[in-house]
Amino acid sequence: MAGNTLSNTPASKIPATVVTGFLGAGKSTLIRSLINNARGKRLALIINEFGDVGVDGDVLKACGSEDCTEEDIVELANGCICCTVADDFLPTMKQLIDRPSPPDHIIIETSGLALPKPLVQAFNWPEIRTRVTVDGVVTLVDADAMSQGRFVGDEDALAHQRAQDDALDHESPIEELFEDQLQCADLIVLTKTDLIEQGQTDRIEADLRTQTRPGVHFLQAVQGGISPEALLGLDLAVEGQIDERHSHHDHEGDHDHDDFDSFVLELDECDDPDALAARIRKTATDHNVLRIKGFIAVKDKDMRLQVQAVGPRVAHHFDRAWRSDEPRKSRLVVIGCSGLDRLAISKALNVGQA
Repeated sequence: MAGNTLSNTPASKIPATVVTGFLGAGKSTLIRSLINNARGKRLALIINEFGDVGVDGDVLKACGSEDCTEEDIVELANGCICCTVADDFLPTMKQLIDRPSPPDHIIIETSGLALPKPLVQAFNWPEIRTRVTVDGVVTLVDADAMSQGRFVGDEDALAHQRAQDDALDHESPIEELFEDQLQCADLIVLTKTDLIEQGQTDRIEADLRTQTRPGVHFLQAVQGGISPEALLGLDLAVEGQIDERHSHHDHEGDHDHDDFDSFVLELDECDDPDALAARIRKTATDHNVLRIKGFIAVKDKDMRLQVQAVGPRVAHHFDRAWRSDEPRKSRLVVIGCSGLDRLAISKALNVGQA
């Protein structure tokens, strides 16, 4: 395990730790411990437990740590994070790293229903891959539940969580989700070990080792207490090796977020912003475009039009006046999966331009 400090990642990239595990495994308790022992490192949290049975963000916000303020905690409550990557997770990451004072380390607490592999693959997204790296994937396992032959302490709560998630696009059996979490992990933390005998804990760890990749480390947590030095600063750049980690969903296109393409498109001045928004919406649908963003020069307008599109959802507004020292140019960045038809997209967006 590399490093014994909070992070050894070069300053050019912000390290991010993915914390996964089923509902009730102790993720929020563990993260609260990290916040309270950050030792001057500025942390930011992305929390994805959602619905009536989700983690109460107010609990974490009540920590009152100057190293992780309320503004540093973002809750994504629109569903399983691996199913809402383009809509929620990536824009949130962009907002965090674009701050005047970005965090020293980002901690991402996934829903227990999330597939960790597609989330890690999303770190190859063009807008963030040069600025953020996956320091490591930490999977929490409820040792008390495992000692009773279960994956999760409250199976009814997990079933309710699944039913509440309208965005969930994978109906994985719980054992497959568990195996995916183990296979993606760099570090496995056994929680609630104080509730069972040491012999049981040793047997659980031995069994789990048969389901993990070689070299994966195990730690035992009592009441969520784990030193930050053991969890952060692994410096593994997981996104660069994620294809080597087995998942039950490796051949499902819905979660294939690893290969992205992007290009910059220059347009003529725009006569009608609403008509342009309609063309962007249609183009995104017709050509499987994930995001389009940029600035547009509108004819006879001194204000610059800002455009942001996530899939077919398009928003635009005049953000400020054009400065005298900048050219009035319309430029859009188009992002999608590899193989984008640049010529067809360019033609579609330029139709009807002045």
